[in-house]
Amino acid sequence: MGIFDFLTGEFIDVIHWVDDTRDTMVSRFEREGHEIKYGAKLTVREGQAAVFVHEGQLADVFTPGLYMLETNNMPIMTTLQHWDHGFQSPFKSEIYFVNTTRFNDLKWGTKNPIIARDPEFGPVRLRAFGTYSVKVSDPARFLVEIVGTDGEFTMDEISYQIRNIIVQEFSRTLAKSGIPVLDMAANTRELSQLVAKDISAQLAEYGLMLPELYIENISLPPAVEEVMDKRSSMGVIGNLNEYMQFQAAEALGRDGGAAAAMQAGMGAGLGMQMGQAMSAGPWGAKPAAAAPAPAAMAPPPPPVEHVWHVAENGATSGPFSKAKMGRMVSEGTLTRDTFVWTAGQDGWMKAEDVRELAQLFTILPPPPPGA
Repeated sequence: MGIFDFLTGEFIDVIHWVDDTRDTMVSRFEREGHEIKYGAKLTVREGQAAVFVHEGQLADVFTPGLYMLETNNMPIMTTLQHWDHGFQSPFKSEIYFVNTTRFNDLKWGTKNPIIARDPEFGPVRLRAFGTYSVKVSDPARFLVEIVGTDGEFTMDEISYQIRNIIVQEFSRTLAKSGIPVLDMAANTRELSQLVAKDISAQLAEYGLMLPELYIENISLPPAVEEVMDKRSSMGVIGNLNEYMQFQAAEALGRDGGAAAAMQAGMGAGLGMQMGQAMSAGPWGAKPAAAAPAPAAMAPPPPPVEHVWHVAENGATSGPFSKAKMGRMVSEGTLTRDTFVWTAGQDGWMKAEDVRELAQLFTILPPPPPGA
């Protein structure tokens, strides 16, 4: 090695830091013996700050830029030893690079439920979680209060402490907010701002700031959520009486098809009987040689027997014949106030209001007055 190369290596020193870890907050510039040469070049990039520590004391903080470590442009360093000796006696100091960019998408959440008083549900247990971002606002204070002499300080080393601070302030803010549980989803932004404001002073003591805090969800215990789901279902159903009538009408539609088919079959059979009777009459008989004796008149067709459906407690049963309905009256399972229906009838009617069934109750005395 020539003398020129030796002198160049002694005089020219480049100090810089490039971070590709995405989670390093502070990194100490490593130099054997911590020797920083007079006239060294210090490069501080955007999103960084450089902190000089000399003989255990914080000397200076450099913001982004290019610096020549000389006494004429570093007045605060003139008190350091050996600056006037050049490379023959380099000064021994430590340089810490501090990442001043935001650390985003950090998670927080309540480890245990938060007990709050709701004006509608009373005492409830709530859980919440979300994300936040943190940033170094005062590199010197952060180095003194948190980092110390750690050569490489990562976000994981302080994230747990910050989460505890957030959860503590969130619990206190939620308890005193008085916001109903059903309205918390509409007020998560206001709650986030209140929590961030309350913890800003505490984080400032560490040289940190909290640019963003988000509450993603506030959840209730499963038992309370189940009750809320039932209440929502009641709201969708609306009037309970109307809902029961609707259920009965649907059941009637299912059972009425079988009754109508039965009555249609009976009507078809009667029609065939009437056709045969008419064909045997005077229009369908063959003429005889002599005047026939007067033909006997065919008996009229028997009346069509109705079948009945009974509605009780929101459910329908049947169809029942009139004979079965008479037995039900005797057994007491069919009363005057029981609602019945048959094909061709306009809606459900009480049994005593149907002429064909009212006869069934004449064999029994009416209920006593006031019963």
